[in-house]
Amino acid sequence: MEIDQLETFLAVATFGGFHRAAEALRVSQPAVSARIKALEQSLGVTLFTRSRSGFTLSESGKTLRPYAEQLLRTAALTRQAVHEHQPGKGTPLQIAAALSISVYFLPDVLKRFQRAYPSMIVNIRSGHSKEVLDMVLGEEAEIGLARSLQHPEVETLSLRDDPLVLVSHAKRGPKHANRARLEQVANWPLIFYERGSSDWTLTSSLFRAAGLVPNVAFEVDTIETAKRMVERGLGLAFLPQMAVGREIRLRRLTTIKILNAEPLHRSLDVIHPRRRPLRPEAQAFLRIVREAAREAAFAGNSHRGRPQL
Repeated sequence: MEIDQLETFLAVATFGGFHRAAEALRVSQPAVSARIKALEQSLGVTLFTRSRSGFTLSESGKTLRPYAEQLLRTAALTRQAVHEHQPGKGTPLQIAAALSISVYFLPDVLKRFQRAYPSMIVNIRSGHSKEVLDMVLGEEAEIGLARSLQHPEVETLSLRDDPLVLVSHAKRGPKHANRARLEQVANWPLIFYERGSSDWTLTSSLFRAAGLVPNVAFEVDTIETAKRMVERGLGLAFLPQMAVGREIRLRRLTTIKILNAEPLHRSLDVIHPRRRPLRPEAQAFLRIVREAAREAAFAGNSHRGRPQL
């Protein structure tokens, strides 16, 4: 197994396909295919199965995923240790982020930061919100980006709202259903993702509190897979607004307001330890994160007056 093979495996698992994984990794699609094939040959197993929604993890792939994530974390720590002893090299900036934030928010932030600090190495580690908190508390990350995080040992700054919104295919979703009651929604085919995550818990609690059993047609591993399935008209899903803003603006997806339930509010938060001062590079990264969050919130607000938004 090679590092680039494991990185490619996790990218395909996250994005649900070779094409989007290639775009994220900035390599060709044949290179992605070759890496996955080589990894499967070295392990003697099939890691992905093709479905209507794209590529999904096989049982062997599901087993490999946490180990691949752990191996990449170890590799990142190894690189950090080596760079710390290189003359003229600064200590890499360690950032922990929830996976969806890494996919939909961080790339623009990193582009800005790289322009300002071209020689600075940034290590990004992904996980669920609790894992992000644990990495910051364990001094494995200087800054954490997650949702609705509070802890007495960290400073929390809420950057913007990022609610879960109910989305459907703009043309294949329920007819004339820009608004609906929760009882109606419970009967529609729904797509849930990341069982055990905060998003999954929040969505499940919405129905449980109303004494309803949702019609879960599919459960998938990632937000991106759920979104692509909605784009194909396979069902509806509660997805982070951050993840679907572009598709809503392009009118590929449309939102449905639930009339008899409170919106699923969440905040995009940045955290850092209270008792450990941030070095200048981390402070600069934090400033850029805040600027990007303000601009993204403004851009989202500028579209709210449009039809079906």
